[in-house]
Amino acid sequence: MNLMSIQSQVAYGHVGNAAAVFPLQRLGIEVWPINTVQFSNHTGYGKWTGRVFDGDMIRELVQGITDCGVLGECHGVLSGYAGSAEIGNAILDAVSHVKVANPSAQYCCDPVIGDVGQGVFVRQGVPEFFRAKAIPVADVVTPNQFELDYLTGGESRTLAQALSAIDKLHAMGPRAIMVTSLQTEDTPENAIDLLASDEQGRVRVRTPKLPISVNGAGDAIAALFFAHYLRDGNVGSALSKAASSIFGVLSKTVEAGSREILLVAAQEEIVAPGQVFAAEPLGASA
Repeated sequence: MNLMSIQSQVAYGHVGNAAAVFPLQRLGIEVWPINTVQFSNHTGYGKWTGRVFDGDMIRELVQGITDCGVLGECHGVLSGYAGSAEIGNAILDAVSHVKVANPSAQYCCDPVIGDVGQGVFVRQGVPEFFRAKAIPVADVVTPNQFELDYLTGGESRTLAQALSAIDKLHAMGPRAIMVTSLQTEDTPENAIDLLASDEQGRVRVRTPKLPISVNGAGDAIAALFFAHYLRDGNVGSALSKAASSIFGVLSKTVEAGSREILLVAAQEEIVAPGQVFAAEPLGASA
């Protein structure tokens, strides 16, 4: 399998492509990474160097791949942090080119907009781009709880509200949805929920809540879910595998007391999680 991943990149640490590419490679997938930014480290450190790229550079790289005559061998496009709406438009151009070359290719959009407790943390125009342009053409979307609420204009305080929001998101275009970092009134305080949905039904995976907050986990689980979904064609299997792997990696990260997610040191968890969390059926989509 070959996947194109269009995301941010850091030299130190794991976020964006630095969090998505290696887990995909560890699963035996060839990845064609295209970087939307190149920073020294994640901006959460407070200081960083580097620059944001423009849409034309992304288009140039996609054209170069096209000129190699291999674009038809791309099975999917994964996008994450866009940096600007202009870069977002270039990402959608890339998706269009891939789907022309391979009509069966799928597009997974991780709509990086913000998070609970932080609010919106991307540039003006980016949230609007995701809602108006990216979500309608995406086959798979992987929002966190905050992004689910933002995109659907509601609140997911209960499981029923979250499922209703997922149905609204389906109505906007995506066939498959995974929601991460979900905590509702139905979620125990010591747990975290993940939901996934497609035309086959809706499922939940519940894992223990770990005492950790690291960057890159969302990027990694989006990549893993997309890969497993393409391979298995089943949201329950894909969610179980992705959630189990990330829980294993994060558990090792907690044990080490690391500020950065230990994707390399805990890489065996990516292919053979030490603890597997089964997906619980929640019924059919509305």
